[in-house]
Amino acid sequence: MSLSPQEVDVILLSLKVAVFCIALSFLPALLVAWLLARREFYGKTLLNVIAHLPIVLPPVVVGYFLLVMLGNRGVIGGWLLEQFGVSLIFNWKGVVAATSVMAFPFIMRAIRQAFEAVDRNLETAALTLGRSRPMVFLTITLPLILPGILAGLTLGFARALGEFGATITFVANIPGETRTLPVAIYSLLQVPGSEAAVLRLVVISVLLAFAAIALSEWLARRSVRRLGSA
Repeated sequence: MSLSPQEVDVILLSLKVAVFCIALSFLPALLVAWLLARREFYGKTLLNVIAHLPIVLPPVVVGYFLLVMLGNRGVIGGWLLEQFGVSLIFNWKGVVAATSVMAFPFIMRAIRQAFEAVDRNLETAALTLGRSRPMVFLTITLPLILPGILAGLTLGFARALGEFGATITFVANIPGETRTLPVAIYSLLQVPGSEAAVLRLVVISVLLAFAAIALSEWLARRSVRRLGSA
């Protein structure tokens, strides 16, 4: 089970991408979760549908849309390249973009469920005692939904580690730049005699996914117990 330098690079790149993915996705997911859980507005159904599209669309389709929008000739990608010299194609930043889109609904759903489980009477009581809405959110709501946030981020982290279709469609398969764990496994499957390397990466992928899901379930149960005793 000793890993080659190339396999270590693949694992480190995957972990790096997953960390940046949840960092990039967290605030937008928190905002959308809050809007869907706490506000009524025109277009809410449309926002809900768009937020969940990456779950139901084939990942290759998501990758194609990313290529159209964020490619060097895309609407957003072309502007980023022209204004800031930033290109998301064929590098790890593009992998972060692809995994963030795919992980976003998982993070958002967990946080939304945490918002919906909070007893609104606690917030109302704090408001009647003179607390401002930002202070109520920071001192009451946020601590109550924290386990849900952590569960969502854990699920997003696991989803980022396992993302394949959108990644390979948007940023291709470049060693050291875009070759994450699932892409590396796919590449090795095309090479005769690579069964041992494939097995090593598969075992590592399973262990990482198992740990992330177990942690997410533990946090979700802790959130339910905490809200039940609040």
